[in-house]
Amino acid sequence: MGDNTGIEWTDATFNPWWGCSRISPACRNCYAADTARRWGHDVFHLRGERRMLSDAYWRTPLKWNRAAQQTGTPTRVFCASMADVFEDHPQVTEARDRLWHLIEQTPWLRWQLLTKRPENITAMAPWGNAWPDHVWIGTSVENQRYAEERIPALLKINAPVRFLSCEPLVEQIDLQPYLVADVTTGADIHWVIAGGESGAKARPMNPAWARVLRDQCDAAGTSYFFKQWGEWAPSGRIAMGGSQRGHALVGNPVDELGHRVEMVRVGKKKAGRRLDGRLHDAAPPLSAARATASEA
Repeated sequence: MGDNTGIEWTDATFNPWWGCSRISPACRNCYAADTARRWGHDVFHLRGERRMLSDAYWRTPLKWNRAAQQTGTPTRVFCASMADVFEDHPQVTEARDRLWHLIEQTPWLRWQLLTKRPENITAMAPWGNAWPDHVWIGTSVENQRYAEERIPALLKINAPVRFLSCEPLVEQIDLQPYLVADVTTGADIHWVIAGGESGAKARPMNPAWARVLRDQCDAAGTSYFFKQWGEWAPSGRIAMGGSQRGHALVGNPVDELGHRVEMVRVGKKKAGRRLDGRLHDAAPPLSAARATASEA
């Protein structure tokens, strides 16, 4: 494929630029900012510089598109893991226009655009009410506040796939109102990705939060993808207390005795991706077509 992404729900990543500003609790331990600093780039500030990528790099999706066309299998491309395409920053305006042109040149790619700024999508994207069938649009919702603020803005976008990234999941979220199509607009969420936080300062995720999303998606027939536990994994024990290093208690009471779940810091790789003993890898089909009015 050419881009060895470690992100489980995509095939490749493309970053037209690096950098954006922190705007919500999910940004607190930003992995992209840490990655940029390791490469000597301080680009995650409100009015800071943004790092632009080379012309040679920009040609990479064209190669992916040719390869996907030859195999007859579309390739998923997450854009952008090191930025936010819909950030209102003067330095990225020209590059964003260039991105739209690149996307239109690559119909064999399934572009996955993920933003924490869905209120900017309509003004910044060029497709109005007729998005290309190969462009998916998503927003990050780490807690209930941002679910209620961001999802209504996302539902206004007439894209073939609308998705949510509930990662890092920092509290329980109720998505039920957004998973069943609105009877007036026909809009709903097609895909939910959930996961815990990784990195040195990662916060533990209550397993109950991931289960709630899984069960709500199952009930609505929505694709559910559990990406990772992150740094912390359930110990398999229910505990009343304890301050042992590398241990944490999370969440509201989970049983009739008021016990909470004990989480243990084991690292992302060892923690794995299994929720209640199984993988949850559901995703929209790569050939997802726009629903007609009669299907909505």
